Amino acid sequence: MQAFWTGLGLGLSLIMAIGAQNAFVLRQGLRGEHILWVCLFCALSDALLLTFGVYGAATLTARFPALDDVMRLVGAIFLLLYGVRAMRSALRGGQALDPAGQAGASLGRTLAVCLALTWLNPHVYLDTVMLVGAVSAQQTPKAAFLAGAVVASFTFFFALGYAAIRLRPLLVRPRAWQGLDGVMAILMWAVALSLLWPMVVSP
Repeated sequence: MQAFWTGLGLGLSLIMAIGAQNAFVLRQGLRGEHILWVCLFCALSDALLLTFGVYGAATLTARFPALDDVMRLVGAIFLLLYGVRAMRSALRGGQALDPAGQAGASLGRTLAVCLALTWLNPHVYLDTVMLVGAVSAQQTPKAAFLAGAVVASFTFFFALGYAAIRLRPLLVRPRAWQGLDGVMAILMWAVALSLLWPMVVSP
């Protein structure tokens, strides 16, 4: 179960970072438009990317052992910098999300926008392939770690989409994101240290 909870925690810490995809899901929830399909598309896309990250990265590191340390280092640096970004946002007072925009878009157009925000975002590949792949190298069994990360994705996207209306008074306030960014920074720094620690203590 430790691998499962590690995957769940890492998945939540990465996916909760405010970005274009999450803002889009939030806006769809606030508008009440195509919420099920948008949440399902994002969650399934994340599951596919996570699966490739866990098992694809493992195959590459088996063939090229030196990639393990490289992936750990890249992942740790990315998390440390992303944590700094999140903490700076928290210290500056957070950021509000503006749900404004035109309503009434068709399902096809909505999913096309969602596809672009998901699959054309380079940070998605850094998170789900490089970073998750690096962390998964330390987890046994990998299937449990992957299951935790996938559960995190489904839980977050559906919670974000369907809770948006009730949470609207809170989500439009910068103060709410200030606390979230602070927690995110701490979680990311902790994972970064866990990646670097085996490299430091190994002979």
